[in-house]
Amino acid sequence: MSEVSKLSAITAEKKAQVHPAAVVDPRAELASGVIVGPGAVIGPDVKIGPDTWIGPHVVLDGRLTLGAKNRIFPGACLGLEPQDLKYRGAPTEVVIGDANTIRESVTINRATEEGEQTKIGDHNLLMAYCHLGHNCELGNGIVMSNGIQVAGHVVVEDRAVIGGCLGIHQFVHIGSLAMVGGMTRVDRDVPPYCLAEGHPGRLRGLNRVGLRRSGLKTQEGGELGQLQEIWNLLFRSDHVFVEGLRLARQEQLMPAAAHLCAFLEASIEKGRRGPMPATSLSH
Repeated sequence: MSEVSKLSAITAEKKAQVHPAAVVDPRAELASGVIVGPGAVIGPDVKIGPDTWIGPHVVLDGRLTLGAKNRIFPGACLGLEPQDLKYRGAPTEVVIGDANTIRESVTINRATEEGEQTKIGDHNLLMAYCHLGHNCELGNGIVMSNGIQVAGHVVVEDRAVIGGCLGIHQFVHIGSLAMVGGMTRVDRDVPPYCLAEGHPGRLRGLNRVGLRRSGLKTQEGGELGQLQEIWNLLFRSDHVFVEGLRLARQEQLMPAAAHLCAFLEASIEKGRRGPMPATSLSH
C-alpha cells in the first residue's frame, strides 16, 4: 500500500498512529489523525494538529506548534535552537499553520529572544533542503524551491515564488506575488508583484505572468495597468525614488498599487535593507 493510501485509511479512524520505532515524549500533544513514521523524534513541547503526517526520521523539538493537514517529509528538523550567537536559551517558538508541505531535510529554527516566534502560514510548499533561520515570517501560498537558505528575520509575503539554490540576506522582505529567479543573490528587498533575477539581484519588471494567473484585473484601467504605470514612475523615470513615491501617492491608487507603494515606503526606512535596484533595461 502506498503512503498516501495508508494515510487515507488510518486517518479515517481518527486516532493518532505512532510507529513503534518512533520516539515521542509523552507530554507531546498529538491530535486525531496524526501519523508518525519510523525513527521520528518528537519532543515534550510539540503540538501537532489533526491529520498531519510526520514522515520517517523527522525531528520535532522545542516549542513547536503544527496546524492541521501538514505533511512533513523524511529528515526535516523543525523547532530546534536558532543558529544565533545571541541565543541564551529562551523558550522561543516555531508556529506553523495548516496544509503546508515541508519536504526532505528542511530545517526551520525557532526565534532568538523571549516571546518571539518563527512563523509560517498556510498552504506553503518548502522543497528539499530549504533552511529558515530564526525569526522568519512566511505568509500563505508561498513556493520555495530546493536549496534556499534564508537568514534570520526574513519576511516573505503571500504567494511569492522563489527559485532554487539561492541565499536570502537577513532582514530582507519579499513582497506578495513576487518571483525570484533561481540562483539570484537576494540582499535587498524584493517589492511585491515584481520579478527579480541575477547576481547581484536586480528587478527586471513586473511578474506579469504571476499577476495574470492571480486574477488581477488586466483590462484597460485595471490594476495591472496602474501597477505598470507606478512601476515606470518609480523605476524608469528620471525622478529620484522618494519623489516618485510622493507623485504616486497623489494618484487614486487601487489596492495592488497602494500595497506596492506602502512596501517601498517601509523598505527605505531606517533599519531596513532597501529595495533591490532595477536593471537599466525595460522588461
